[in-house]
Amino acid sequence: MTTKQVEVQIMGQSYLLGCPEGGEPQLLAAVVKVDLAMCKIRDAGKIKARDKIAVLAALNLAFDANEAIAAVPGTALNTLPPSVAPVSDAQSAHLSQLLKRLDQALSRDGQLI
Repeated sequence: MTTKQVEVQIMGQSYLLGCPEGGEPQLLAAVVKVDLAMCKIRDAGKIKARDKIAVLAALNLAFDANEAIAAVPGTALNTLPPSVAPVSDAQSAHLSQLLKRLDQALSRDGQLI
């Protein structure tokens, strides 16, 4: 299979990405989604670091994808790969505490770096 190099812009920065021949429309559609998600987070003004914006955008996009999967009759999120283990109640409580602490830290400063 032949790989094609495609130059794209995400949040004003150029990236040279490889994609399979014929996959350019799907790649460009994904780039638009990522760019919009990252710019939305950046424009909200609380987070300035590009890597943190990218992580939050990835989480938002993954959450949206999971919601879309769950909305299709006959599908469930238990079809995730085995490497994605379910979260216990204790882990969920711990994650909630961590998110609260993160929210408090961001509300004070708005920048982690």
